[in-house]
Amino acid sequence: MTTTLKCISPVDGSVFAERPVADPAAARRAVAAARAAQPAWAARPLAERIALVETGVAALVAMKDEAVPELAHMMGRPTRYGGEFGGVVERASYMGSIASDALAPLVIEDTDRFERRIAREPHGVVFVIAPWNYPYLTAINTVAPALIAGNTVVLKHATQTLLAGERMARAFHAAGVPGDVFLNIFLDHATTEALLAERAFDFVNFTGSVNGGKAIERAAAGTFTPLGLELGGKDPGYVMEDADIDWAADVLMDGAMFNSGQCCCGIERIYVHRSRFDEFVAKSVEIVSKLKLGNPFDAATTLGPMANARFASEVRAQTAEAVAMGAKPLIDPALFPEDDGGTYLMPQILTGVTHQMRVMRDESFGPVVGIMAVADDEEAISLMNDSPYGLTASLWTADPERAARVGRRIETGTVFMNRADYLDPALCWTGCKDTGRGGALSVIGFHNLTRPKSYHLRKAKT
Repeated sequence: MTTTLKCISPVDGSVFAERPVADPAAARRAVAAARAAQPAWAARPLAERIALVETGVAALVAMKDEAVPELAHMMGRPTRYGGEFGGVVERASYMGSIASDALAPLVIEDTDRFERRIAREPHGVVFVIAPWNYPYLTAINTVAPALIAGNTVVLKHATQTLLAGERMARAFHAAGVPGDVFLNIFLDHATTEALLAERAFDFVNFTGSVNGGKAIERAAAGTFTPLGLELGGKDPGYVMEDADIDWAADVLMDGAMFNSGQCCCGIERIYVHRSRFDEFVAKSVEIVSKLKLGNPFDAATTLGPMANARFASEVRAQTAEAVAMGAKPLIDPALFPEDDGGTYLMPQILTGVTHQMRVMRDESFGPVVGIMAVADDEEAISLMNDSPYGLTASLWTADPERAARVGRRIETGTVFMNRADYLDPALCWTGCKDTGRGGALSVIGFHNLTRPKSYHLRKAKT
């Protein structure tokens, strides 16, 4: 019996797209084709692989007029923001620009006696399991450097953004990347797990939930397949007493609310020095109160629906539990009559929160943020580290040395100063604790998508 994947649009609850899943035999044939194509792809000159990937990205960007409304239908992001394609170009272009140096062999000795070097070899077939919240940005993080490094890529996208992988593959194929070198596939969980257990892939990159990451690890157990896992987050902001409050509030509220709070590195909890607490909260309420919740195709809309009603239900539950425990909601529901109890969810700021509340402890992944006053750096560091997650932390101060000193003590993957919710392709995108393992982009991203191979070549008797 054929199983069909269905994308239910959060805009109106309709079935926006559906595709049949590949049966196990068809899936194995597709992966076998990618494996057979890999040696010839890796044998192409590096400059040619880079050019083909960059041409594929350009072809994808050329589809923007179709892809932006398609994204709004699939996951609800307002069309006014124009999709994700500026970031896609930035990341792919940067990885192409550093590829020659990042993939160059490390030469230990090159004399008349010995040649000793460490080369970077592609893993082979890379499996990318991409999420729905930023379907093109998250996928390109691995797709572009994996192809550049000489791997072939099999992409499986989330059902909520069912058409994104298909569109990426179409763009890359039109640019000249062979069909078996980069292929999109529709799989159910059972077939995915079977392929992992069979060691069908040489590297797996998964972006998604903690439970999803655990399922990937279980399925691949004993195969020794290297995994890259970017999982949950509960990213904090810390506003120090010397911060520019207007700037901090503007950036942190954008980090908390953009994409309806559905950002991997979105700001979910904020700690403010008590001397600036009231000022920061007032400014934050002013900013969030001006957001416009509504249909993502309306040019005035700044907050679209959440991608799924169950995601919105979890945010409502966390918020209601916090209020019942004494938290104070500061955003007036009368400003957001479009909140329908389903996918359309109003933004909320909470004060009077504690770490006994789930909203300050569990991943919310929605437009709600709790704000707490702290006495000093010590208290802020303790609270920021009081989390099972560690992706990013956003520090607000005029003192870079203080930011670095505090940052060294935070259990996180990236420390920002006077910035939030941004992925710099020159830096390793990584996390710790339940956020996962591995690292994407930067030189380290290339190293994770290849394996070291040592050459010890003795040229003459000695």
